[in-house]
Amino acid sequence: MTDKVRLAVFDFDDTSIEGSSPSWLVNRLIFEHKISPITSLKIGFWGIAYKWHLPQSEAWVRGQVFKAFEGMPKEVVDSYLVSFYDKIIAKRFRAKADEEMRKRAEEGCIVVVVSASFEPIVMRAMESHPFQVQISTRMKVKPDGTYTREVDGKPIEGAEKLVALKHWADGRFGEGKWELTYAYGDHHSDRPLLEAAKHPFVVTPNTGMKHIVKETGWPVLDWEMDVS
Repeated sequence: MTDKVRLAVFDFDDTSIEGSSPSWLVNRLIFEHKISPITSLKIGFWGIAYKWHLPQSEAWVRGQVFKAFEGMPKEVVDSYLVSFYDKIIAKRFRAKADEEMRKRAEEGCIVVVVSASFEPIVMRAMESHPFQVQISTRMKVKPDGTYTREVDGKPIEGAEKLVALKHWADGRFGEGKWELTYAYGDHHSDRPLLEAAKHPFVVTPNTGMKHIVKETGWPVLDWEMDVS
């Protein structure tokens, strides 16, 4: 009997990187006048409700962000998002996340990033950091090759991270032939992913997650970095 494939799974925003890539993207789109003031207010109110743990549509807010790109060719938008990563996010990738990913890969784990962020951003990060697989939010593309405002499937957020990971891993390795050995997250919405792991780790937790840490006793890692 062969051993199960071992996975080490990392959240992206506020775990692997310092800060939230969708928030930075919204700020940039506002600065460049690619999002209207009304849309930015709607996104802002959504963010406030999210912080208070009120029920919110993850797909809806991503559609609001993608108003800036609706009808544009996929390759043009993807190029913009890659440039955004290079200019804004690349310097925010945490060195300690790199170290931990490399360590788990050397142990024989497949390193996976699961993220609510947009796929082109996370795929760009994968080019220069030690994770081999990414599962992130993908937006629908019309037959003519232009983006819509709709999420393709579901945003990879909260419990959906574990659902999407299981779907991918079952398809790749077969049901029952893999295990979630390590999981890393910072936010209360990462709880389902962490609960499913043999070894969960909480990274620079927010207030909600600190309460969960008191309840569960999960180990906490301080990966906070100073980004000037």
